[in-house]
Amino acid sequence: MTSRPNKVEPRPKPRLYLVTPLVADSDAFAPQLAAALAAGDVAAVLLRLSDADERTMINTAKALGRVVQDKEVAVLLDGHADLVARAGADGAHLAGLADFADALEQLKPDRIAGAGRMETRHDAMTAAELGCDYVMFGEPDDSGERPAFDAVEERVSWWAEVFEAPCVGYAASASEVEPLVKAGADFIALGDWIWADPQTVSAKIADAARFLVAPETAA
Repeated sequence: MTSRPNKVEPRPKPRLYLVTPLVADSDAFAPQLAAALAAGDVAAVLLRLSDADERTMINTAKALGRVVQDKEVAVLLDGHADLVARAGADGAHLAGLADFADALEQLKPDRIAGAGRMETRHDAMTAAELGCDYVMFGEPDDSGERPAFDAVEERVSWWAEVFEAPCVGYAASASEVEPLVKAGADFIALGDWIWADPQTVSAKIADAARFLVAPETAA
């Protein structure tokens, strides 16, 4: 995941960012993940690991990481910055400014450090100043709650106008993909709703990918 070019250059077409469900069984989930990666232009996969002992989580991340990285897609761990190197992951996504700042020493300069759940504009700007590789707006918290979509759309639009660091817009449904693209998101995160029915994962991703058009086309 690279930074947006200087604003005198056209911004590239946005890409997909897949957020997995909580995964405990890598063998069971690997075929579904492989099919998802083949269905659209995926830049990164955020791997959410079920609670387990450290060795189990590392082994799960390694097994699924191979599926992802074989497609030249980045694999990030949801939290667990301390496991990134041993799991062979490309980086981690941290929720909240404090956790993001605490993880930087473990991730930089060689790995991706993503920042999510930024409660205020100031928090997001601070994460950028600290060297985040992207910020994510709109992701749900641990209880499944998220900001109103209007607020997410506004935050993405503000960021795209002002900052060069990429932003990820979290789409909680298919209907949110196109508005986030139009708002200027560099990546569109697709979460639990795409995995609910294993038989329709590929179709849902392909449908979302239809809206990944260049900003000039989307405007």
